[in-house]
Amino acid sequence: QVQLVESGGGLVQAGDSLRLSCAASGRTFSTSVMNAMGWFRQSPGSEREFVAVINFSGSSTYYADSVKGRFTISRDNAKNTVYLQMNSLKPEDTAVYFCAARRGILRRAANDYDYWGQGTQVTVSS
Repeated sequence: QVQLVESGGGLVQAGDSLRLSCAASGRTFSTSVMNAMGWFRQSPGSEREFVAVINFSGSSTYYADSVKGRFTISRDNAKNTVYLQMNSLKPEDTAVYFCAARRGILRRAANDYDYWGQGTQVTVSS
């Protein structure tokens, strides 16, 4: 079994930065279990939406258009951790942010992911 725990959320002002972390435990942080690590977000009344994803080596990343150029996903396999650096935050970035893992290739659909964390709240005030 895989456990994912997010941290780093909080209340910030528009234009500020936050770095989210997602620590994995329980099974090997390897390509066979967690090749693709993704971040998703969900605001009240909305569907869970894709934010970013990274492969095991870090050589491939994809971003939602809404965050491209502002957010950066990275991972440290030695620490079993994936990060989301969020800069120039906007009120519309307010949501609960979830990390997720899947065995296979990079995907943007939430239904394609095998493991999920509990989420961390990010609130951006104007």
